[in-house]
Amino acid sequence: MQDIVPLTSWPAYTGLPYIIAGPCSAETEEQVLETCLAIAASHKVSVLRAGVWKPRTRPGHFEGIGEAALPWLKKASQLTGLPITVEVATAKHVETALKHGVDILWVGARSTVNPFTVQEIAEALRGVTIPVMVKNPINPDLALWVGALERLYKSGLRQLAAIHRGFSALGEQKYRNPPQWQLALNFKSQLPQIPLFFDPSHTAGKRAFIYSLSQKALNLNYDGLMIESHRSPDEAWSDAAQQVTPRELQNILQKLCIRQESTPDREDSSYLEELRSRIDALDREMIESLAMRMRLVEDIGLFKKSHNLAIFQRERWTEIFQTRPQWAKELGLEQEIVQKIFLLIHETSINIQTETFKKNDTSNPLLQKKAEG
Repeated sequence: MQDIVPLTSWPAYTGLPYIIAGPCSAETEEQVLETCLAIAASHKVSVLRAGVWKPRTRPGHFEGIGEAALPWLKKASQLTGLPITVEVATAKHVETALKHGVDILWVGARSTVNPFTVQEIAEALRGVTIPVMVKNPINPDLALWVGALERLYKSGLRQLAAIHRGFSALGEQKYRNPPQWQLALNFKSQLPQIPLFFDPSHTAGKRAFIYSLSQKALNLNYDGLMIESHRSPDEAWSDAAQQVTPRELQNILQKLCIRQESTPDREDSSYLEELRSRIDALDREMIESLAMRMRLVEDIGLFKKSHNLAIFQRERWTEIFQTRPQWAKELGLEQEIVQKIFLLIHETSINIQTETFKKNDTSNPLLQKKAEG
């Protein structure tokens, strides 16, 4: 996908970040026009959005006005001079949106998770020149996300972008859909030519987190934001808790700090490169230490096999899981990060010892002694 059209050619592009904003759902013509006019007054928004077809988890909830809402959005576009975007989930949605002159489409998280749905949308867009954005699937599956964009690309679309809106998780969480930043950054590494936007509204689930999440996304060099804004958020017919008023949106956008990708100052660049070189050296040491640790893990596996011991030793694992985070705390590191690292290391250690148990290697001194005895 090397011939992707750059974001600079998208409708109403005026520079980064590319801001998309509007109500979660189009509810009434008055609500759409009042909200969109107030949003446009900030002069920081590039595209107006609203949900017209709303996929809901359970029936009986508001599922959108449908086609009747599209003229409202088109009128908002004419009054503000800004393009509009809506979510599509079927070929019929695509046909209807194009008929009403929608400028940009997006594929939602519930659609991205289903390759058949994405393929249907891709076929409906074959031969059409229009920007299309793809939200990450609900579950943290990078291949599904990349695959959805590949399907659209193979249908001839070249104005493509991705939207990171967080991933579902079990149990009580700080955010409605935890961002799992590294997965999105892995996406960016695989497809650096695809613009990456961030949706703090669906990630957060609560308006209080919109600013901090948006700033973190910009710190990570995202290309834009999609933020839900409603004239009266608490009265919204869907996702009330995660929407902000147009005035709150304006305040958020004014506070955001736009980061440069690199420093033009040669002296500053040299200092940055020096720091990176030191990090590279430390990373090499860490990897060498990890390799040495895994060789010891393999020796432990051989010992356990020769002495008929179980691979998983609960007391030893408890000791590691308690001491390593404590060591981290003493050194000023976040305990949670070290816990996650050692969970992964422990999982890898179990796998190594499992493979060791499968081997019939009598060349090892421990096994030789066992065989001779």
